[in-house]
Amino acid sequence: MKILDWIVLLTYFLGMIGMGFWARAKVKTANDFFTAGGAMPWWLSGISHHMSGYSSAVFVAYAAIAYTEGFSIYIWWACSISVALVLGSSVFPGRWSRLRQRLGIISPLEYLSVRYDLPSQQLLAWSGALLKIFDVGAKWTAAAILLQAFAKVPPLWGVLLTGSVTIIYSVVGGLWADALTDMSQFVIQVIAGIVMLVAVLARLGGISALWTIWDILPRSHSQPFVGQYTLAFAIVYLLVNMLSYNGGTWNLAQRFIAAPTAKAARNAALLSAALYMVWPLVLFFPMWASPLLLPHLEDPSQSYAMLTKTLLPQGLIGLVLAGMFAHTMAMTSSDANAISSVVVRDILPALRRDRQRPNDRTQLFSGRICTLLFLSFSMCIALTADHFGGVMGLVLLWYGALLGPIAIPVLFGMLNIFRRSGANAAIASWLTGAIAFALIKFVFPIEIARLPGDLTTTITVAGPVLSSLVVFVGAGLTWPAKNPEADRLLKLINEKDVQINIPQTTYLN
Repeated sequence: MKILDWIVLLTYFLGMIGMGFWARAKVKTANDFFTAGGAMPWWLSGISHHMSGYSSAVFVAYAAIAYTEGFSIYIWWACSISVALVLGSSVFPGRWSRLRQRLGIISPLEYLSVRYDLPSQQLLAWSGALLKIFDVGAKWTAAAILLQAFAKVPPLWGVLLTGSVTIIYSVVGGLWADALTDMSQFVIQVIAGIVMLVAVLARLGGISALWTIWDILPRSHSQPFVGQYTLAFAIVYLLVNMLSYNGGTWNLAQRFIAAPTAKAARNAALLSAALYMVWPLVLFFPMWASPLLLPHLEDPSQSYAMLTKTLLPQGLIGLVLAGMFAHTMAMTSSDANAISSVVVRDILPALRRDRQRPNDRTQLFSGRICTLLFLSFSMCIALTADHFGGVMGLVLLWYGALLGPIAIPVLFGMLNIFRRSGANAAIASWLTGAIAFALIKFVFPIEIARLPGDLTTTITVAGPVLSSLVVFVGAGLTWPAKNPEADRLLKLINEKDVQINIPQTTYLN
């Protein structure tokens, strides 16, 4: 990092802060802060969904996988997300939008108090919020690793720098700031990604390297499934991505909730799916080629950073680093906004004796305070990431494994086909998934580690998700719920032309 690189990076940070203050004029109510008033254009929602779906972990943990395993990461990660969004586009995005239009929800969990009951909603809200702190902590850690690799900045200061900038524009501008900065960050990371691709192709002899490197790399690097990333793992991770990217991850649900119509929400999902199918090919190629340019690298997680430092001149290094930070800041800010909506709309009212929400002005102020606190706590987790298995342990194992038990009741609760699965099914599903994770991670880790390498990761991720799914469906069949209010709620969000004759307060308070 030279002076020009620091100027580029600091200009980027100042631009993000400025955009947050510019977006502040659009935030008048809690609805504006958490859902952009339901007025976010489909193309902005789609780009924001894409940018909020991954972080600097791609340039650290996933870069290491691309260095050691090759092409397979595109199959089980990028293609999997794209397929999950396409399959879910006609099922979930429109329902999220209708929840806001017809019931006035702001939080992704708001409808669960009627769909199941208050204890079920609170269980999912508390556990999801706590889990997300760890997930976002991993993102800060990845960003700090990159800054340390580029400029020898200690992790503490790397976390504080990126976290502080994100806190400022997130607290000030809410979801509008998140989406608008996502758009600008998307442009920056496209430019940075193309610059990096061109630099690598030039070093490898031109555009023909796109197909010739596979003859030079180890044969396994061109295989779609290799090592622990098998076909079985890819199928399981497709299920995880189906749950996550269609709204089981709350910040991504908010992009659909913020869309003005069900059609706009579906278009946003399809745009994000297209970006996941195409853009990672540009993003990952330098990582796939890095064993040729940086052979025998001791720490593969620094491969992308080392490539940037080796191939790019002053100024462009700062641009690429800004592009890497763009993903982390996009994801963490949107996560903070989503968690804050759950805390303000679902958790805090449940702690009051009258179970009532405060006035809108108080909700808006509380949302800003919760955003500040969430990001601050996640930064503390980032500084202790090694205790949880590092970046990869937090992203793939902890979050990937525990997402299912939380997301299954949230997403499947919107579908008529699962109307028999009530509060008992939701709680049993969550509990089973949590127990499965505890058994795999803490009771039988040695036995699972002794399994063939292609089974260890698959079982760790698959166990909680599949057990939760089986219990949720099974409990609905053997222990069916009868809840007239839940049936009416399902009718409102599943029927496209249903007329609403009952005030939303009947459902949500």
